[in-house]
Amino acid sequence: MKMLKTAIALGLGVAFGAAPALAREQAEGRIPRLDHVFLIVMENHYFGQIYGDVNAPFVTSYANSANLATNYFGVGHPSLTNYLEIVGGSNFGIVNDNSPDWHNTACKSNLETNTPSLEGAPNTCPIAGTGMDAATPAIDTTNEGSTASPIYNDPIAPAITVGKTIADQLVEAGLTWKSYQQSLPPYGADKVNNSDGVISDLTTAVTGMPKLYAVKHNPFVYFANVQAGADPDSSLSNSVGFERLYADLKSGEAPNYSFIVPDQCHDQHGRGSSEVGPYCSTDSLSIQAGDVTVQNLVGAIHASDAWKHGRNAIVVVWDENDYSSLPNQVVTIVETNYGVSKTTSNVKYNHFSLLKTIEAGFGLSYLNHAADENVPLMSDLFAPVDH
Repeated sequence: MKMLKTAIALGLGVAFGAAPALAREQAEGRIPRLDHVFLIVMENHYFGQIYGDVNAPFVTSYANSANLATNYFGVGHPSLTNYLEIVGGSNFGIVNDNSPDWHNTACKSNLETNTPSLEGAPNTCPIAGTGMDAATPAIDTTNEGSTASPIYNDPIAPAITVGKTIADQLVEAGLTWKSYQQSLPPYGADKVNNSDGVISDLTTAVTGMPKLYAVKHNPFVYFANVQAGADPDSSLSNSVGFERLYADLKSGEAPNYSFIVPDQCHDQHGRGSSEVGPYCSTDSLSIQAGDVTVQNLVGAIHASDAWKHGRNAIVVVWDENDYSSLPNQVVTIVETNYGVSKTTSNVKYNHFSLLKTIEAGFGLSYLNHAADENVPLMSDLFAPVDH
């Protein structure tokens, strides 16, 4: 036990002990200081299923006019795992799409028990503490795959991990964040696992209710400190609907970090009519709906005061491919209001690279796997014009 504590302490010193000034120093000349980041997360398609597809004309055009990463990869599977990695640099021991075990203060998180939460596990204990996250296998047949159709990933060994996200870092630095979730009900995110924007699993059940909002796409609410709400700047009240997103953009009150997630009819996932309704029941309809959604979101951001002042970035990223033997390669678009455009990067990036880059832009230290030495900054896509 003493050796484990010592190892954890040493690991924390390497992975999390770097001061914010160190991150700024490392990023100097590569990632300019950012005022706002608008991060839009789409769903479950391989690069070639979106870029150049006839049903995604705006995304393809936007990728060509902004900056495009052509060698960017999701880290693993399933969705929740990737969302956690985008905001926290780790899967935190969670390798499933389970809902949170809301407000359970008696359980110990998977980090604290050093026990991965795999498919078929109970709902997820609120994430807290420090421990080992789950390994990412090179060949995965456990998450909606099969031995006949394996999922290929870059293997990542488990590492000592702290149960926090970029949201915690932003608040510590005096910056602001929100998680904008389409079809979140007006009464908020607390204990809501699925909703059509009005009805949820907290209200009277309605047969066939579309599962548009899905908690697995709102990673911040899985964390114990957010559920507890001890800090009013980092609580469940930070998760709001799209009506608040458009209001904040119009009023000039957009936070420094906006995590923007369309619902399951508009994120291009398209799980079938029983879950998302008939308008997104096929892949082509889902891609069309998502394409229009991205166009509307980008247009609203461009029209906002936040975009017009300071140094700002829009990132559109897909979480993973759709459980096939295709590489876990996804479209990732970066647009800034200060820098290069029409840049195509073939550097191999992943979700840890994206987190690391955004942290550098905000002058934050690198969190969990974002601190790994082999994780590159996306400096070519965020570069100023005079770079």
